[in-house]
Amino acid sequence: MKFSLTKNTKIFFGITLYQIKAEMSFGNVSKGDLGGYIEKKENLSEEGNAWVSDNALVYGDALVSGDALVSGDAQVSGNARVYGNAHVYGDALVSGDARVYGDALVSGDTRVYDDARVYGDAWVYGKLFLTSGYFFGHKEKKDGIKYFSLGDDIDYELIGKGDCKVEEENSQKTELLKKADELIKKAEELKVEANKLKK
Repeated sequence: MKFSLTKNTKIFFGITLYQIKAEMSFGNVSKGDLGGYIEKKENLSEEGNAWVSDNALVYGDALVSGDALVSGDAQVSGNARVYGNAHVYGDALVSGDARVYGDALVSGDTRVYDDARVYGDAWVYGKLFLTSGYFFGHKEKKDGIKYFSLGDDIDYELIGKGDCKVEEENSQKTELLKKADELIKKAEELKVEANKLKK
């Protein structure tokens, strides 16, 4: 068993949340460390190095998994998912069906909810409200952003920054990119189905 629910509780909007305690050492967590607060064991995965620390709250059907960290005064609720190496901290709020994953960082007073996705190397902070769409990567204002067409029959462009180049169109490469996009979309659908089966 990776963690247990302690008798230390907080009542938050009528929901009883339990402080967690590490029952073994993993990642940057030592056996006996007290963490943040969760409503039920299903809010934090027993697998990986995922952890909730400080005064962070995770409740509802939300799940923190992989090597993700929720810390500070952050909250994750609803059916939200935080996974991969993602870090949600500060006063950030992730709720609804939002997903934060990859190496994404969400902090400050940022609100990520509804169907918004924050992933990859995205850094989201400040007073932002993300309600839908896909947010990935980040750039400094001085970075030159370049957009590359992948063909007239493809509805999206490739975005690059810095000294990036694109080779001439290769129909085999284009077809493989289309298939990769379809596989990624199917993987997302399968993750949703798998999460439903866990319940």
